[in-house]
Amino acid sequence: MDVFGQLSRTAFGLWGAPVTVGELVGFVTGALCVWLLARQHVLNWPIAIVNNLVFAGVYFRARIYGDAGLQLCFAAMMIYGWISWTRGPGHERPVRHATSREWRVLGVATLLGGITLAIGLDRLTPSPVPYSDAAVVALSLAASYGQARKLLESWWIWIAVDVLAVPLFISRQLYPTALLYVIYALLCVDGLRRWRGALVVPVARTA
Repeated sequence: MDVFGQLSRTAFGLWGAPVTVGELVGFVTGALCVWLLARQHVLNWPIAIVNNLVFAGVYFRARIYGDAGLQLCFAAMMIYGWISWTRGPGHERPVRHATSREWRVLGVATLLGGITLAIGLDRLTPSPVPYSDAAVVALSLAASYGQARKLLESWWIWIAVDVLAVPLFISRQLYPTALLYVIYALLCVDGLRRWRGALVVPVARTA
């Protein structure tokens, strides 16, 4: 069975653009995995892997090569997150703030990675959106790492990704995907609120 061919099949039209089966599957699995993530449910990881593989095909077809490759990196990161979440205290990793060192490392890695990827996409591929594509990729990887470590600040990074991604996907006529990222942003706000409530705060020492 030609899975990629089936996912590339047009399901219906929206605002003059074809909507593929892959976009629909990505829409449902994407919204579901973020909803589960906000509730710290471990099933978000296998659903996210399915979402990554489906969107890898969707983005490649739309010539958003950075995001297509990103989905494969995401799939590997999801496996890491799945393992990480089940190896914390009591087999459940607690929510916490990022340390200053983690912020520095993530900041430098995101900046250098984004610049390198943007140059590569601009020079080596026919991508029509190399810079915005690279920014979404670099920030998404940083947010995924934070998510795997249950860092509260990962939600702020995801919100930034959503803000950048919506116009990117609209420019490539991926309207359901753009709508999905609007929904992602709303779910991220809910996730930020829920994780803030579950934040582990050190107990003050008594005299």
